[in-house]
Amino acid sequence: MEAVLADPSTAPISAQLRLVLPFLRKVTREHAQVTADDARVLIAGGVTSAQIEQALAVSWAFNVITRLADTFEFEVGPRASFDASAKQLLGRGYL
Repeated sequence: MEAVLADPSTAPISAQLRLVLPFLRKVTREHAQVTADDARVLIAGGVTSAQIEQALAVSWAFNVITRLADTFEFEVGPRASFDASAKQLLGRGYL
């Protein structure tokens, strides 16, 4: 994750994910119009329509959660809480 945040172009991720990340950036941060050509680039790179839909759905969910958290001034708990939650999720098979 740290490598992706530092530089997605050199991070050890799949070629498809490397294509999807700028697409999601365009949708969420640049507020630019997404066109059929944007989707064509993904599909030409091996990203399926279902994967595009899933990426958009996850991105949408996180954007809504973040905006609500900011609006209601939620506080983030200590690192130990995240570690405990991650351990529990991984123990249940969440990947």
